[in-house]
Amino acid sequence: MHAVCFDLDGTLLTLSRGYADLLADATQRHADSRDDALVEAYNEAFLEAFRALDPEPYAAGGRAVADRADATVDPAAFADTVRELEYEAVGVSDGMLALLDRLDDRPLGVVTNGLPDWQTGKLDAVGVRDRFDAVVTSYEAGAHKPDAAVFDLAEQRLSAEGYLMVGDDHEGDVVGARDAGWEAVHLDRDAAGVRVGSERDLAALLAALS
Repeated sequence: MHAVCFDLDGTLLTLSRGYADLLADATQRHADSRDDALVEAYNEAFLEAFRALDPEPYAAGGRAVADRADATVDPAAFADTVRELEYEAVGVSDGMLALLDRLDDRPLGVVTNGLPDWQTGKLDAVGVRDRFDAVVTSYEAGAHKPDAAVFDLAEQRLSAEGYLMVGDDHEGDVVGARDAGWEAVHLDRDAAGVRVGSERDLAALLAALS
């Protein structure tokens, strides 16, 4: 039987509003401004730290906001606010919950780029963490998807005859999984053709797997 692993952000979970708007709320709270330049500074610093597996990429973003705004900003407090706002906005669709119900008889995992506590906290926030047999993050693997190390770690934590990755990032989720010897499905709700367009379509595909 195949184990089915889901990407987290944008696949298993969605946000009720745009991430830039969320960050603007954080800069308003800590730097008294919603200037797009502050959001851009945060994103650039965060991504640089995140790609380097810095243990505190959110605080790195907060420091960049402080530098750009020329304001007193506590980077740790800024990171806490981003986490708070993200957890408030995160959700899981009824269709995805129904899909998880249909897959309850097989090994299920989450394979996600991110920090362990931050990512598992989102699962707790929407009440679905106990549906999964394993949660694997890129920080634990020492590399981000599409690196094979992430998928290798998932195989160590989930025993199965085969593995299927479901994700919205074609390069990271689909190409990375296939390069690691997995099957993969691109969950793209805005596209037709070979891509799966809804949780219902995905359920039909998974039903055909052993």
